[in-house]
Amino acid sequence: MENFSEYTPLIIGIGGTTKSGSSTEQALSIALEAAKSAGAHTQLFGGEILVRLPYFLTENATSSKEGRELLAAIRNADGIIFSSPGYHGSISGLVKNAIDYIEETANDPRIYLDGMPVGLIATAYGWQAACSTLAALRATTHALRGWPTPLGAAINCSGGIFREGTCSDASITTQLERVGLQVCSFAIQQFRHSNGQF
Repeated sequence: MENFSEYTPLIIGIGGTTKSGSSTEQALSIALEAAKSAGAHTQLFGGEILVRLPYFLTENATSSKEGRELLAAIRNADGIIFSSPGYHGSISGLVKNAIDYIEETANDPRIYLDGMPVGLIATAYGWQAACSTLAALRATTHALRGWPTPLGAAINCSGGIFREGTCSDASITTQLERVGLQVCSFAIQQFRHSNGQF
């Protein structure tokens, strides 16, 4: 596993479902673990947190404990990984609600995800929803000025390939690890560029 230990970026993961230990969250955890192994700090906003996150723009949404923690992490992050199940061919409401909180950064020095590497993972019980959800995540990332990593992982979970934090398909594990590594390495390249280290 590559290690970029001269700089320690913060990589946060946002994703999961209402089901504890969902395939979507396990896939995200594998990607985050790869980033951590490469020297990053990581923080997971999984299903247990996302289900408690108030709907964006409702009363007390951004003042809630979950809303404050999510926004603080987004503002401090050097990279993000989004992981969504494919619900009716697109991003789930649970994950989209968390992404909508990024609107609060519209007037920050760094607007939205400007210049930030963003890894993308989509899971579904079939290829059509997995691929269309990945495309939707990519379009949303572009709208937020983020840099989607070259590799995005579209995963067909219909065979029950995720169990207890591991994936039985080695090729998918490699894809997920590569997503995490690309986010970490691109965050470091961005840091070097902004500090004149070419």
